[in-house]
Amino acid sequence: MNDLIIHVFHTGEVCVAPALPFGGDCGILKASGIFEKKSHRLWLPVSAYLIESKQGRILFDCGWHRDMSPDGVYDEKAQIKSLGSLALYKINQGRIGKGQAINEQLETMGIKPNDLDYVLLSHLDCDHANGLKLISEAKHILVSKDELAFSQKGLTNRIRYNKDWWEGTKLENFDWNGQEGPVYKSYDLFGDGHFMMINIPGHSDGLCALKITNDEGRYVLLYSDGGYATKSWKEQIPSGIAANREEQKASLVWIKEMSEDPNCVESLANHDANVFPHTITL
Repeated sequence: MNDLIIHVFHTGEVCVAPALPFGGDCGILKASGIFEKKSHRLWLPVSAYLIESKQGRILFDCGWHRDMSPDGVYDEKAQIKSLGSLALYKINQGRIGKGQAINEQLETMGIKPNDLDYVLLSHLDCDHANGLKLISEAKHILVSKDELAFSQKGLTNRIRYNKDWWEGTKLENFDWNGQEGPVYKSYDLFGDGHFMMINIPGHSDGLCALKITNDEGRYVLLYSDGGYATKSWKEQIPSGIAANREEQKASLVWIKEMSEDPNCVESLANHDANVFPHTITL
């Protein structure tokens, strides 16, 4: 296979206060939406991506676990159990329709979890890593060393992250082996420049974008939660949740530069309501 084929999936939705994706410099309390009216909240897609290439099958993020919505509908008790925290549930509600879990969507393509050569995690937030055990039989599961360390840092992160989502899987952490990106930290998966995990910190310390590049230098940028929509980088609107506000803004500037490059075929946020499931051929 010479082409790079990228499948954009929606693995359910997440419900958040508007200030979480588009809050700019608001405080964490406003971004959390704890005191926000439910009617004001936004339902946004939760994306995951399968890349088919000559190097193998690579999954970027995995969305919600089926146990968030056992019957395919919003289920408060099931979500609190899956997330492991009432506080986290108050910030992030979710739902995942029947057939939308990542393993279910792969199955319709004739792909089993052990057919995946790599699962790459942009970071360890619930709507990116909660479904990890659905594809735990993948050959390799990778997350940045910085992200794993960040997930274990402080009381806030012990609420934000639940190690039960990945504990018991063969999660491996990688260290940076390159200098691409806003803070000059990147990881070249195969050493050939085709799959670059690029550190875009701010939302979390170890947050990564995935840059997928073909032999002609054309690329697709999957920038996860570096911004929540195209308007995030066009208007330079950071999200309301930030581990480091200045790093977050610098990462958003970098995303804009990369997205406007003539070689960029598509630039996709994980939760953009204007992005629908589709296939990209590079």
